[in-house]
Amino acid sequence: MSIIYMLLAISVIVALVFFVAFIFSVRKGQYDDTYTPSIRILFEDEIKTEKSPNTNSTNN
Repeated sequence: MSIIYMLLAISVIVALVFFVAFIFSVRKGQYDDTYTPSIRILFEDEIKTEKSPNTNSTNN
């Protein structure tokens, strides 16, 4: 019977640790932006093109 009390105490401690970690992450702003990640896949990636160093606009 004493093992049940020990397991109950351990489970309460683990639950409190996870609760404190959750409160810490909320205060740090982990869950502030909930809209942007859901629509990020809809935007296309920007294609960056580099100009080659041999091109010159004054070729007459």
